[in-house]
Amino acid sequence: MKTVPLKRKIAAVLVLVLAGMQLVRCDHTNPPVTAEIQASPEVKAILRRACYDCHSNESRWPWYSQVAPVSWLVARDVRDGRRHLNFSEWGTKSEAVRGKKQLEAGQEIASGEMPMSIYVPLHSEAKLSDADKAALRAWANGPVTP
Repeated sequence: MKTVPLKRKIAAVLVLVLAGMQLVRCDHTNPPVTAEIQASPEVKAILRRACYDCHSNESRWPWYSQVAPVSWLVARDVRDGRRHLNFSEWGTKSEAVRGKKQLEAGQEIASGEMPMSIYVPLHSEAKLSDADKAALRAWANGPVTP
């Protein structure tokens, strides 16, 4: 009787584990937009292009967001992003909360924390130019957006 080499056994187990992971599905729903941000057309276009996938209820779910375990990471990032800042619910927040979120967004953009470095390589449209950053800084430091 011929024995199966250890490498083949390990490969078979990995394939089974990866296949089994596909059975654990993530929530990829987009809740309704309840109170969209009101900003200048320039700022709104930048936010929509670079931020809305994680910070709105209008997330686009690319093909890789359907494949575990990457799907779990993407769903977690969107869930966390929406919890911290959601432009689709902006108008439901108090002026004080909106002002705080504007300032925090400006600080995270200025420091390079946002957009996340892991996000930009697969989403080149999210890369912020110097002009984008300047427009977002002006918005973040300006009057609170309704």
